[in-house]
Amino acid sequence: MKKYKLKKYVLPTTLITLGLLTLILGITVGEANKNFKSEEHLNYVSSTIISKDVAVINTTTKVIYPYTDQAVTIGKNFYDYKGSSEEQENSIIFHENTYIQNSGVDFVHEQQFTVISILDGTVTNVKEDELLGKTIEITHDNDYVSVYQSLSEINVKKGDSITQGQVLGKSGTNKLDQELGNHLHFELYIGGQIVNPTLYLDKEVLKTTKQ
Repeated sequence: MKKYKLKKYVLPTTLITLGLLTLILGITVGEANKNFKSEEHLNYVSSTIISKDVAVINTTTKVIYPYTDQAVTIGKNFYDYKGSSEEQENSIIFHENTYIQNSGVDFVHEQQFTVISILDGTVTNVKEDELLGKTIEITHDNDYVSVYQSLSEINVKKGDSITQGQVLGKSGTNKLDQELGNHLHFELYIGGQIVNPTLYLDKEVLKTTKQ
């Protein structure tokens, strides 16, 4: 076998080349590590920054009675189809030889008493009916609508914003319930359906507020 002998200048050149490669490789690795460390402090966003959602807060509010005078009593109850025969009989209105089922509760007192709103809301109707007397309708949150009839005075107008407990007017009389004398005929609707008000007065109701 023939032996080859490296020339003297080949070895130094090879060492220099290896040294340069090592230096370049070290710089490259160092820069990579530097970039990696700096990225450790970055905060990555995984959700939408701008949200179109509206925050909603649910609170409970207690429905109050539509009057403040503690001497006021119930003169005629709401007609309940599930009630006893005696309860239904006491919830019938007799007018001009016609029996009518009472669609609300009649609160009575010998003297006029102040009528107030059971909840915050907006006055959606004010009218004077020949048979029912002066009437106020208020729309509240959660599809509640309260109606106040047989009023002698009205202190609000359509479109007014009402706060709970605000004075709406005074009790009075009407032709439909003449035998009751001075009274307030009160009705309550929830989701468009008439309900027995006594089941909801002095009870808590969920109120939704947008922020």
